[in-house]
Amino acid sequence: MKDIQISTEVTLERLETKLTKSNDRQVEDFQQVKNEIRETQDLVNRQLKLQWISQGLRISQMNVIIRSIFTGQWTLFNNNDDMFSFMFTVVIPNIPVNARWSHIGVTVAGGYREGYATNELDHPCGLVIDEDQAVIIADSYNDRVVQWKFGDTNGQVIAGGRDRGNRLDQLNGPVDVLIDKETDSLIISDRENRRVVRWSRRSGTTQGEVLFKNIKCYGLAIDDQRYIYVADTDKHEVRRFRIGNKHGTIVAGGHGKGVQLKQLNAPTYIFVDQEQAVYVSDNNNHRVMKWNKGARKGILVCGGRGEGNAHTQLSYPQGLIVDTSGTIYVADSNNKRVMCWPKGATLGTIAVDGNGSREGTDQLNNAVGLSFDRHVTLYVVDSLKARVQRFSIE
Repeated sequence: MKDIQISTEVTLERLETKLTKSNDRQVEDFQQVKNEIRETQDLVNRQLKLQWISQGLRISQMNVIIRSIFTGQWTLFNNNDDMFSFMFTVVIPNIPVNARWSHIGVTVAGGYREGYATNELDHPCGLVIDEDQAVIIADSYNDRVVQWKFGDTNGQVIAGGRDRGNRLDQLNGPVDVLIDKETDSLIISDRENRRVVRWSRRSGTTQGEVLFKNIKCYGLAIDDQRYIYVADTDKHEVRRFRIGNKHGTIVAGGHGKGVQLKQLNAPTYIFVDQEQAVYVSDNNNHRVMKWNKGARKGILVCGGRGEGNAHTQLSYPQGLIVDTSGTIYVADSNNKRVMCWPKGATLGTIAVDGNGSREGTDQLNNAVGLSFDRHVTLYVVDSLKARVQRFSIE
Protein backbone atom coordinates (compact mmCIF):
# COMPACT_ATOMS: atom_id res chain seq x y z
CA MET A 1 0.00 0.00 0.00
CA LYS A 2 1.52 3.27 -1.09
CA ASP A 3 0.70 6.64 0.48
CA ILE A 4 0.52 9.56 -1.92
CA GLN A 5 -0.16 13.08 -0.68
CA ILE A 6 -1.56 15.34 -3.37
CA SER A 7 -4.03 18.18 -3.56
CA THR A 8 -7.74 17.50 -3.31
CA GLU A 9 -8.56 18.95 -6.71
CA VAL A 10 -5.90 16.91 -8.51
CA THR A 11 -7.12 13.75 -6.79
CA LEU A 12 -10.72 14.43 -7.76
CA GLU A 13 -9.69 14.94 -11.37
CA ARG A 14 -7.75 11.67 -11.40
CA LEU A 15 -10.64 9.76 -9.89
CA GLU A 16 -13.08 11.29 -12.35
CA THR A 17 -11.02 9.98 -15.28
CA LYS A 18 -11.45 6.46 -13.86
CA LEU A 19 -15.23 6.59 -14.03
CA THR A 20 -17.09 4.67 -16.69
CA LYS A 21 -19.33 7.28 -18.25
CA SER A 22 -21.91 4.67 -19.20
CA ASN A 23 -22.69 4.11 -15.54
CA ASP A 24 -24.88 7.12 -14.73
CA ARG A 25 -25.37 6.13 -11.07
CA GLN A 26 -21.62 5.89 -10.57
CA VAL A 27 -21.07 9.35 -12.03
CA GLU A 28 -23.89 10.77 -9.90
CA ASP A 29 -22.43 9.22 -6.71
CA PHE A 30 -18.99 10.58 -7.51
CA GLN A 31 -20.34 14.10 -8.05
CA GLN A 32 -22.12 13.91 -4.69
CA VAL A 33 -18.89 12.90 -2.94
CA LYS A 34 -16.96 15.66 -4.71
CA ASN A 35 -19.47 18.30 -3.61
CA GLU A 36 -19.36 17.10 0.00
CA ILE A 37 -15.57 17.17 0.04
CA ARG A 38 -15.55 20.74 -1.25
CA GLU A 39 -18.07 21.75 1.42
CA THR A 40 -15.81 20.22 4.07
CA GLN A 41 -12.89 22.25 2.67
CA ASP A 42 -14.82 25.44 3.38
CA LEU A 43 -15.51 24.33 6.97
CA VAL A 44 -11.81 23.98 7.73
CA ASN A 45 -10.84 27.19 5.93
CA ARG A 46 -9.61 25.25 2.92
CA GLN A 47 -6.75 23.76 4.93
CA LEU A 48 -7.38 20.28 3.54
CA LYS A 49 -4.67 17.72 3.07
CA LEU A 50 -5.46 14.57 1.17
CA GLN A 51 -3.87 11.23 1.90
CA TRP A 52 -4.76 8.89 -0.93
CA ILE A 53 -4.28 5.25 -0.07
CA SER A 54 -5.10 2.71 -2.74
CA GLN A 55 -4.56 -0.89 -3.75
CA GLY A 56 -5.59 -1.99 -7.24
CA LEU A 57 -7.69 1.03 -8.27
CA ARG A 58 -11.20 0.07 -9.32
CA ILE A 59 -13.95 2.61 -9.00
CA SER A 60 -16.71 -0.01 -8.65
CA GLN A 61 -16.40 0.12 -4.86
CA MET A 62 -15.88 3.43 -3.10
CA ASN A 63 -15.55 4.06 0.63
CA VAL A 64 -14.86 7.71 1.41
CA ILE A 65 -14.11 8.70 4.99
CA ILE A 66 -13.38 12.21 6.21
CA ARG A 67 -11.36 12.00 9.44
CA SER A 68 -10.56 14.92 11.73
CA ILE A 69 -7.80 14.53 14.31
CA PHE A 70 -10.07 16.13 16.91
CA THR A 71 -13.61 15.07 15.99
CA GLY A 72 -13.23 11.49 14.78
CA GLN A 73 -14.44 9.93 11.55
CA TRP A 74 -17.17 11.23 9.25
CA THR A 75 -18.37 8.64 6.71
CA LEU A 76 -19.65 10.48 3.65
CA PHE A 77 -20.19 7.69 1.12
CA ASN A 78 -20.20 3.92 0.99
CA ASN A 79 -21.03 1.99 -2.20
CA ASN A 80 -20.60 -1.72 -1.52
CA ASP A 81 -19.64 -3.19 -4.89
CA ASP A 82 -16.27 -4.91 -4.62
CA MET A 83 -12.72 -3.67 -5.10
CA PHE A 84 -11.85 -0.05 -4.38
CA SER A 85 -11.30 1.95 -1.21
CA PHE A 86 -9.42 5.07 -0.25
CA MET A 87 -9.30 7.52 2.65
CA PHE A 88 -9.38 11.30 2.85
CA THR A 89 -7.65 12.72 5.91
CA VAL A 90 -8.72 16.17 7.03
CA VAL A 91 -5.80 17.64 8.94
CA ILE A 92 -6.80 20.58 11.09
CA PRO A 93 -3.98 23.12 10.70
CA ASN A 94 -1.33 23.13 13.39
CA ILE A 95 -2.29 25.78 15.89
CA PRO A 96 0.33 28.56 15.90
CA VAL A 97 2.44 28.54 19.05
CA ASN A 98 1.59 32.21 19.59
CA ALA A 99 -2.17 31.66 19.13
CA ARG A 100 -4.33 33.49 21.63
CA TRP A 101 -7.79 32.51 22.72
CA SER A 102 -10.38 35.01 23.84
CA HIS A 103 -10.08 35.62 27.58
CA ILE A 104 -13.88 35.73 27.75
CA GLY A 105 -15.44 32.29 27.56
CA VAL A 106 -18.97 31.51 26.42
CA THR A 107 -20.97 29.09 28.55
CA VAL A 108 -22.32 26.36 26.26
CA ALA A 109 -23.57 23.88 28.88
CA GLY A 110 -24.67 24.26 32.50
CA GLY A 111 -23.50 27.33 34.37
CA TYR A 112 -26.59 27.88 36.49
CA ARG A 113 -25.69 25.90 39.60
CA GLU A 114 -24.91 22.33 40.55
CA GLY A 115 -28.06 20.33 39.99
CA TYR A 116 -29.98 17.61 38.20
CA ALA A 117 -32.27 19.69 35.98
CA THR A 118 -31.85 19.57 32.20
CA ASN A 119 -30.06 22.94 32.24
CA GLU A 120 -27.71 21.92 35.07
CA LEU A 121 -24.61 19.79 35.64
CA ASP A 122 -22.93 18.45 38.77
CA HIS A 123 -19.16 17.93 38.70
CA PRO A 124 -18.89 17.37 34.94
CA CYS A 125 -15.62 15.76 33.83
CA GLY A 126 -14.62 14.57 30.34
CA LEU A 127 -16.29 15.70 27.12
CA VAL A 128 -16.23 15.26 23.37
CA ILE A 129 -17.52 17.50 20.55
CA ASP A 130 -19.24 15.82 17.61
CA GLU A 131 -19.23 16.95 13.97
CA ASP A 132 -22.40 19.01 14.54
CA GLN A 133 -20.73 20.85 17.44
CA ALA A 134 -22.93 19.12 20.00
CA VAL A 135 -21.18 18.96 23.38
CA ILE A 136 -21.33 15.49 24.99
CA ILE A 137 -20.40 15.50 28.68
CA ALA A 138 -19.75 12.91 31.38
CA ASP A 139 -21.94 14.47 34.11
CA SER A 140 -20.27 12.59 36.91
CA TYR A 141 -22.24 13.32 40.08
CA ASN A 142 -25.52 13.02 38.18
CA ASP A 143 -24.51 9.54 36.96
CA ARG A 144 -25.34 10.31 33.34
CA VAL A 145 -24.01 11.45 29.99
CA VAL A 146 -25.73 14.51 28.54
CA GLN A 147 -25.70 16.15 25.12
CA TRP A 148 -26.09 19.87 24.51
CA LYS A 149 -26.77 20.67 20.88
CA PHE A 150 -25.25 23.83 19.47
CA GLY A 151 -27.14 26.86 20.80
CA ASP A 152 -29.38 24.92 23.19
CA THR A 153 -29.99 26.10 26.75
CA ASN A 154 -30.95 22.62 27.99
CA GLY A 155 -29.21 19.29 27.69
CA GLN A 156 -30.58 15.87 26.81
CA VAL A 157 -29.74 12.71 28.75
CA ILE A 158 -28.33 10.15 26.29
CA ALA A 159 -26.92 7.55 28.71
CA GLY A 160 -27.69 6.71 32.34
CA GLY A 161 -29.74 9.21 34.32
CA ARG A 162 -31.81 6.48 35.99
CA ASP A 163 -30.37 6.94 39.47
CA ARG A 164 -26.99 5.61 40.55
CA GLY A 165 -26.47 1.89 40.10
CA ASN A 166 -24.81 -0.95 38.22
CA ARG A 167 -27.65 -2.11 36.00
CA LEU A 168 -27.06 -1.86 32.25
CA ASP A 169 -29.36 1.18 32.12
CA GLN A 170 -27.43 2.94 34.90
CA LEU A 171 -24.07 4.64 35.44
CA ASN A 172 -22.12 5.44 38.59
CA GLY A 173 -19.76 8.41 38.47
CA PRO A 174 -18.84 8.49 34.75
CA VAL A 175 -15.69 10.56 34.12
CA ASP A 176 -14.99 10.35 30.39
CA VAL A 177 -16.74 9.71 27.09
CA LEU A 178 -15.71 9.32 23.47
CA ILE A 179 -17.47 8.60 20.17
CA ASP A 180 -16.95 5.42 18.18
CA LYS A 181 -18.02 6.58 14.73
CA GLU A 182 -17.93 3.12 13.18
CA THR A 183 -20.73 1.85 15.45
CA ASP A 184 -22.31 5.28 16.09
CA SER A 185 -21.97 4.74 19.81
CA LEU A 186 -20.53 6.29 22.96
CA ILE A 187 -17.71 4.65 24.91
CA ILE A 188 -18.09 5.66 28.57
CA SER A 189 -15.71 5.39 31.52
CA ASP A 190 -18.18 4.21 34.19
CA ARG A 191 -15.64 4.71 36.95
CA GLU A 192 -17.40 3.77 40.18
CA ASN A 193 -18.83 0.65 38.54
CA ARG A 194 -15.26 -0.25 37.50
CA ARG A 195 -16.24 -0.83 33.91
CA VAL A 196 -16.14 0.64 30.41
CA VAL A 197 -19.50 0.53 28.63
CA ARG A 198 -20.74 1.16 25.11
CA TRP A 199 -24.02 2.96 24.58
CA SER A 200 -25.59 3.34 21.13
CA ARG A 201 -26.42 6.88 20.00
CA ARG A 202 -29.46 5.64 18.09
CA SER A 203 -32.82 6.95 19.21
CA GLY A 204 -34.64 4.71 21.66
CA THR A 205 -31.55 3.18 23.28
CA THR A 206 -32.29 2.46 26.95
CA GLN A 207 -29.20 0.57 28.11
CA GLY A 208 -25.55 -0.04 27.36
CA GLU A 209 -23.30 -3.07 27.15
CA VAL A 210 -20.15 -3.81 29.16
CA LEU A 211 -16.93 -3.85 27.12
CA PHE A 212 -14.33 -4.18 29.91
CA LYS A 213 -14.75 -4.57 33.66
CA ASN A 214 -12.80 -4.82 36.93
CA ILE A 215 -10.80 -1.71 36.08
CA LYS A 216 -10.73 1.60 37.99
CA CYS A 217 -11.11 3.46 34.71
CA TYR A 218 -10.57 7.16 34.15
CA GLY A 219 -9.55 8.66 30.79
CA LEU A 220 -10.30 6.99 27.45
CA ALA A 221 -8.89 7.21 23.93
CA ILE A 222 -9.42 5.41 20.63
CA ASP A 223 -6.97 5.09 17.72
CA ASP A 224 -7.37 4.65 13.96
CA GLN A 225 -7.47 0.86 14.32
CA ARG A 226 -10.26 1.11 16.94
CA TYR A 227 -8.08 -0.01 19.83
CA ILE A 228 -9.48 1.50 23.03
CA TYR A 229 -7.06 2.88 25.63
CA VAL A 230 -8.07 3.06 29.31
CA ALA A 231 -6.26 4.75 32.21
CA ASP A 232 -6.44 2.73 35.46
CA THR A 233 -5.84 4.86 38.57
CA ASP A 234 -5.63 1.86 40.93
CA LYS A 235 -2.94 0.02 38.96
CA HIS A 236 -1.23 3.22 37.78
CA GLU A 237 -1.20 2.12 34.16
CA VAL A 238 -2.79 2.55 30.75
CA ARG A 239 -4.02 -0.51 28.85
CA ARG A 240 -4.91 -0.93 25.20
CA PHE A 241 -7.89 -3.16 24.43
CA ARG A 242 -9.32 -4.68 21.31
CA ILE A 243 -13.10 -4.92 21.64
CA GLY A 244 -13.81 -8.52 22.59
CA ASN A 245 -10.46 -8.94 24.38
CA LYS A 246 -11.05 -8.67 28.13
CA HIS A 247 -7.42 -8.39 29.24
CA GLY A 248 -5.66 -5.79 27.11
CA THR A 249 -1.99 -4.85 26.88
CA ILE A 250 -0.12 -2.41 29.13
CA VAL A 251 1.14 0.53 27.05
CA ALA A 252 2.13 2.95 29.84
CA GLY A 253 3.07 2.44 33.49
CA GLY A 254 2.34 -0.93 35.03
CA HIS A 255 5.32 -0.83 37.42
CA GLY A 256 3.44 0.31 40.49
CA LYS A 257 2.95 3.82 41.82
CA GLY A 258 6.03 6.03 41.64
CA VAL A 259 7.96 8.87 40.04
CA GLN A 260 10.38 6.90 37.88
CA LEU A 261 10.04 7.24 34.10
CA LYS A 262 8.59 3.72 33.93
CA GLN A 263 5.96 4.55 36.57
CA LEU A 264 2.79 6.61 36.92
CA ASN A 265 0.84 7.91 39.90
CA ALA A 266 -2.94 8.06 39.35
CA PRO A 267 -3.08 8.61 35.57
CA THR A 268 -6.22 10.50 34.57
CA TYR A 269 -6.81 11.67 30.98
CA ILE A 270 -4.95 10.33 27.96
CA PHE A 271 -4.41 11.10 24.28
CA VAL A 272 -3.21 8.76 21.51
CA ASP A 273 -1.61 10.17 18.36
CA GLN A 274 -1.49 8.73 14.84
CA GLU A 275 1.69 6.75 15.64
CA GLN A 276 -0.04 5.18 18.68
CA ALA A 277 2.12 7.13 21.10
CA VAL A 278 0.24 7.54 24.38
CA TYR A 279 0.27 10.86 26.26
CA VAL A 280 -0.74 10.59 29.92
CA SER A 281 -1.76 13.20 32.49
CA ASP A 282 0.22 11.74 35.39
CA ASN A 283 -1.97 13.48 37.94
CA ASN A 284 -0.27 13.00 41.30
CA ASN A 285 3.20 13.44 39.76
CA HIS A 286 2.12 16.82 38.31
CA ARG A 287 3.44 16.00 34.86
CA VAL A 288 2.52 14.76 31.38
CA MET A 289 4.33 11.69 30.06
CA LYS A 290 4.67 10.36 26.51
CA TRP A 291 5.02 6.63 25.90
CA ASN A 292 6.01 5.77 22.35
CA LYS A 293 4.56 2.57 20.91
CA GLY A 294 6.35 -0.40 22.46
CA ALA A 295 8.38 1.73 24.89
CA ARG A 296 9.32 0.39 28.34
CA LYS A 297 9.43 3.81 29.92
CA GLY A 298 7.94 7.21 29.30
CA ILE A 299 9.37 10.57 28.27
CA LEU A 300 8.68 13.66 30.36
CA VAL A 301 7.04 16.25 28.09
CA CYS A 302 5.34 18.71 30.49
CA GLY A 303 5.82 19.69 34.12
CA GLY A 304 7.57 17.19 36.36
CA ARG A 305 9.24 19.87 38.48
CA GLY A 306 7.05 19.49 41.51
CA GLU A 307 3.62 20.94 42.08
CA GLY A 308 3.45 24.68 41.46
CA ASN A 309 2.18 27.50 39.26
CA ALA A 310 5.39 28.49 37.46
CA HIS A 311 5.39 28.04 33.68
CA THR A 312 7.58 24.97 34.15
CA GLN A 313 5.09 23.35 36.54
CA LEU A 314 1.65 21.80 36.71
CA SER A 315 -0.77 21.10 39.54
CA TYR A 316 -2.85 17.93 39.11
CA PRO A 317 -3.10 17.91 35.29
CA GLN A 318 -6.29 16.55 33.75
CA GLY A 319 -7.70 16.88 30.19
CA LEU A 320 -5.15 16.48 27.42
CA ILE A 321 -4.96 17.15 23.65
CA VAL A 322 -1.99 17.01 21.27
CA ASP A 323 -2.10 18.63 17.82
CA THR A 324 -0.32 17.31 14.72
CA SER A 325 2.80 19.40 15.41
CA GLY A 326 3.19 17.80 18.85
CA THR A 327 2.00 20.84 20.79
CA ILE A 328 0.32 19.75 24.02
CA TYR A 329 -2.72 21.39 25.59
CA VAL A 330 -3.38 20.35 29.18
CA ALA A 331 -5.98 21.33 31.78
CA ASP A 332 -3.86 22.46 34.73
CA SER A 333 -6.72 21.92 37.14
CA ASN A 334 -5.57 23.28 40.49
CA ASN A 335 -3.88 26.25 38.82
CA LYS A 336 -7.24 27.08 37.19
CA ARG A 337 -5.80 27.39 33.70
CA VAL A 338 -5.09 25.62 30.40
CA MET A 339 -1.41 25.35 29.46
CA CYS A 340 0.18 25.02 26.02
CA TRP A 341 3.54 23.24 25.64
CA PRO A 342 5.17 23.26 22.18
CA LYS A 343 7.00 20.07 21.24
CA GLY A 344 10.36 19.88 23.02
CA ALA A 345 9.71 22.96 25.18
CA THR A 346 10.64 23.04 28.86
CA LEU A 347 8.48 26.10 29.44
CA GLY A 348 4.74 26.26 28.86
CA THR A 349 2.53 29.23 28.04
CA ILE A 350 -0.95 29.97 29.34
CA ALA A 351 -3.65 29.37 26.71
CA VAL A 352 -6.60 30.17 28.99
CA ASP A 353 -6.03 31.81 32.38
CA GLY A 354 -8.42 31.11 35.23
CA ASN A 355 -8.09 34.53 36.87
CA GLY A 356 -9.48 33.26 40.14
CA SER A 357 -12.44 31.26 41.40
CA ARG A 358 -15.33 33.71 41.02
CA GLU A 359 -18.27 33.28 38.66
CA GLY A 360 -17.17 35.43 35.71
CA THR A 361 -16.95 34.04 32.18
CA ASP A 362 -13.23 34.95 32.14
CA GLN A 363 -12.54 32.78 35.19
CA LEU A 364 -12.04 29.05 35.64
CA ASN A 365 -12.22 27.35 38.99
CA ASN A 366 -11.27 23.75 38.19
CA ALA A 367 -10.32 22.95 34.58
CA VAL A 368 -10.89 19.23 33.92
CA GLY A 369 -12.00 18.08 30.46
CA LEU A 370 -10.64 19.57 27.21
CA SER A 371 -11.74 19.28 23.60
CA PHE A 372 -11.44 21.12 20.28
CA ASP A 373 -14.04 21.28 17.56
CA ARG A 374 -13.20 21.31 13.85
CA HIS A 375 -12.87 25.12 13.92
CA VAL A 376 -10.13 24.78 16.57
CA THR A 377 -12.40 26.33 19.16
CA LEU A 378 -11.37 25.24 22.65
CA TYR A 379 -13.91 23.75 25.09
CA VAL A 380 -13.06 23.52 28.79
CA VAL A 381 -15.03 21.72 31.51
CA ASP A 382 -15.04 24.02 34.55
CA SER A 383 -16.08 21.27 36.93
CA LEU A 384 -16.58 23.12 40.21
CA LYS A 385 -18.68 25.75 38.44
CA ALA A 386 -20.75 23.00 36.81
CA ARG A 387 -20.35 24.32 33.28
CA VAL A 388 -18.55 24.02 29.95
CA GLN A 389 -16.84 27.11 28.55
CA ARG A 390 -16.01 27.74 24.89
CA PHE A 391 -13.01 29.90 23.91
CA SER A 392 -12.42 31.05 20.32
CA ILE A 393 -9.08 32.00 18.78
CA GLU A 394 -8.74 35.77 18.54
